[in-house]
Amino acid sequence: MPANQRPNKITRREFIHGCTTIGGSLALQSVLPAWARSGTQTNLAGLAALSGTEFDLDVASAQSTVDGRSTRSVLVNGHLPAPLLRWREGDKVTLRVTNNLDVDTSIHWHGVLLPYQMDGVPGVTFPGIKPRQTFVYEFPIRQAGTYWYHSHSGFQEQLGHYGPIIIEPKHADPVAYDREYVIVLSDWTFEDPHHVFAKLKKMSDVYNFQQRTLGDFFADVKSLGAMRALRERMMWGAMRMNPTDIADVTGATYKYLINGHSASENWTGLFALGESVRLRFINASAMSIFNVRIPDLPMTVVQADGLDVQPVEIDEFQIGTAETYDVIIKPTENQAYTLVAESNDRSGFACATLTPQLGLAAPVPPLRKRPTLSMKDMAMDHMADEEDGSSMQTMDMMDHAKMNHSMGSMSDGPNEPQVHLHARGAGVASLAVNPVNRLGERPLGLQDGDHRVLVYTDLKSLHPNPDPRAPSRELELHLTSNMERYMWSFDGVKFSEVDGPIVFYKDERLRLTLVNDTMMPHPIHLHGMFFDVGTGDHKNRPRKHTIVVKPGEKLSVYITADALGEWAFHCHLLYHMHAGMMRVVSVRDAQQPA
Repeated sequence: MPANQRPNKITRREFIHGCTTIGGSLALQSVLPAWARSGTQTNLAGLAALSGTEFDLDVASAQSTVDGRSTRSVLVNGHLPAPLLRWREGDKVTLRVTNNLDVDTSIHWHGVLLPYQMDGVPGVTFPGIKPRQTFVYEFPIRQAGTYWYHSHSGFQEQLGHYGPIIIEPKHADPVAYDREYVIVLSDWTFEDPHHVFAKLKKMSDVYNFQQRTLGDFFADVKSLGAMRALRERMMWGAMRMNPTDIADVTGATYKYLINGHSASENWTGLFALGESVRLRFINASAMSIFNVRIPDLPMTVVQADGLDVQPVEIDEFQIGTAETYDVIIKPTENQAYTLVAESNDRSGFACATLTPQLGLAAPVPPLRKRPTLSMKDMAMDHMADEEDGSSMQTMDMMDHAKMNHSMGSMSDGPNEPQVHLHARGAGVASLAVNPVNRLGERPLGLQDGDHRVLVYTDLKSLHPNPDPRAPSRELELHLTSNMERYMWSFDGVKFSEVDGPIVFYKDERLRLTLVNDTMMPHPIHLHGMFFDVGTGDHKNRPRKHTIVVKPGEKLSVYITADALGEWAFHCHLLYHMHAGMMRVVSVRDAQQPA
């Protein structure tokens, strides 16, 4: 195997060593630092922090150290992650961003409600920040909660151009806590991201070192029976897909980080016995979905994507790329705890230690067994049960041109959807035959066990949804791909080839249905607006800016188009967006032409 393709794995011994070694600046402290107490933070556990209403941010190429190795990075003010920005609801902030790179840059304020001109997406809302120039972002703060910021230019996000945001509420916080930590999850490759993307275009499973073997087939025969095992293998082969293809970029090249620290560096946070500790989780990765748990310590989810939710106690949650979750923990034992963020394909992990005093070690859970996709993940589980071979015939007879869907972006007015044919061609390798709503299902690999795993239907907004109206219009979008050629799109059309934007009309209430025709989960992000997730609770649906759409899933979100302007809408897996899974949503007055 070429050296540059060698799996970047951590042994159990290295993991144990890392999680029992106190690293970073906290190792030098023997008392509880003042900055770790609510309301007095100037720095959170090693994260550089800035607060106030005026900020100067410098974007530059620099060398940083990741897992003990020097590496090329794109940093903000010289920090990885970028500095924590602390704002206050009701203030107006001014951010002067200077570009000291040799290429254009940008900053998108993820989840922050602002004028579209300040959203920071080159080619959509502004031209980008040219080398040696300064762009001034200025906008009022209309919300509170946990958010983050990152470049929307090229692959700079993969190179370290991302950082956390905390917005303090103007009034009393409904969540009581004694101490808080920001937990920024990310992934790092020592390869050039352009090289990573080029390799994926040539061979989409180049980083999948967990391929199925003949032994796996015999195990399937034992559990499923010979005929069904054979049929499923034939169906996977006919679709040219791999049931172990969970993540495009894996631990074969990635180091997984917490606040810029690898497992061997072991970021550490202190707590006092009996305290309530708020952990603000931000998935700032380029391509990774994480399963997060703290063995022997329950977590209570109190916020999702920056908005308060009714508290729900769980033992593990999955956090999609670009999502945020705030949880409260209450350690009652004088012991250390291991915080584990495991990649959803289980090719690697990040870990950290929470402890009442330095020198305490936490038990280390082993990396769990690799999950595999099933026919259900292609919405074809009913076909795998057929005994007469008709499943293969059904696949052969599928005619994409006969799949009709209403598409509001093609309409002539706010209440006149137009029917069009589902796209077909090189960019659409498959369709989910019978997609279903999976919002109440546990994520892949977490289906079994008696521990409590967060699902979207567990989330309920703390306050009633602000717009109770029924939708006046419906749109449907398909998440499409040809994974063999690493082509990603909406409705089979990549961003560079779309005819025009998806049009919303100012203040209309609409339902957007997303159908995942691919074999991978996609964290879909809408800029500029929150949406209500169609969980069935019509008064307190969770409100989010990013949602993970599972393979073979059909879900709906409800949107009030209250923000005029042009807004990006895309999969937040960086290489998927770069390959074309992106559109523009244009919110217009009803009298404007579509």
